Amino acid sequence: MAKKILTVISEWGYWGEEFVGPYDVLVKAGYELEFMTAYGRKPPALPPSMEEGYMDPPLNKSVTDAHFAKRTTEVNSSDLLANPINLADQLPLMPYFNGPSFGLELAKYNDLKEEFWKKFVDPYEALLLPGGSGPMADMVNNERLHTLILGFLNRGKLIAAECYCVTCLAFARDWTDRKSIIDGKHVTGHAREYDYKENTGFAQMYDFNGDPMNTTANFGPPFYPLEYILRDAVGPNGQYHGGVGHTISTILDYPFLTGRSTQDSTLVGELIIKVLEEGLTRYGW
Repeated sequence: MAKKILTVISEWGYWGEEFVGPYDVLVKAGYELEFMTAYGRKPPALPPSMEEGYMDPPLNKSVTDAHFAKRTTEVNSSDLLANPINLADQLPLMPYFNGPSFGLELAKYNDLKEEFWKKFVDPYEALLLPGGSGPMADMVNNERLHTLILGFLNRGKLIAAECYCVTCLAFARDWTDRKSIIDGKHVTGHAREYDYKENTGFAQMYDFNGDPMNTTANFGPPFYPLEYILRDAVGPNGQYHGGVGHTISTILDYPFLTGRSTQDSTLVGELIIKVLEEGLTRYGW
């Protein structure tokens, strides 16, 4: 049987190459990818990631080549991602501290969490979190996703995150000690020099009832400077690597594999294979 990798993708818009890059590498190597989203809705690709020749303002160069524009368009118009696992259906939120019977409800939640890990961590070799702007809205501070990430950490399994999804690792932490799981680790992520100053786009919006609004959106700057969050999260014994001035910035400090942006995507897929098949634990630092 093919080895399986669980891939969680944003319903607000993923960057095409950051999914397609590792996906194509892994499928070619015989891996099977299964997909999950926050509420079980088909994730859309961000329009610029399907636009050949799209110019990235901070980099002042094209970041969408013909191959990935075509592949992303193919995936976006296909049924590949049409029926993802609904994360919200698989695990309740942790009870509120001031809710009734907090102790009993917390014990119940912990039992459900272990069952959740058995179902959605144990069968998989690794967790993959493709980036883009969408994750800022529905993945980065998603408590259920944090619990999933903590499950892969608990089982000693690889966790790969790209671009803004690296923030999921910074915020995933046990609620009792509240220390980031990447404390003391080496990671990369969007550098301050490469952040947009405005026009952060989303491929899909949802109303107050959770229904799709069938429109894209153009916001202001990104919700936060990722570099600053990562520098704080890794602490004095870890290190953030921006790789400014270098095309590639991909860091493996097992169990975390992080890619800065679009150009790292194919390498992320290749390194996942090296970790799983050759035992690689360190790369890029």
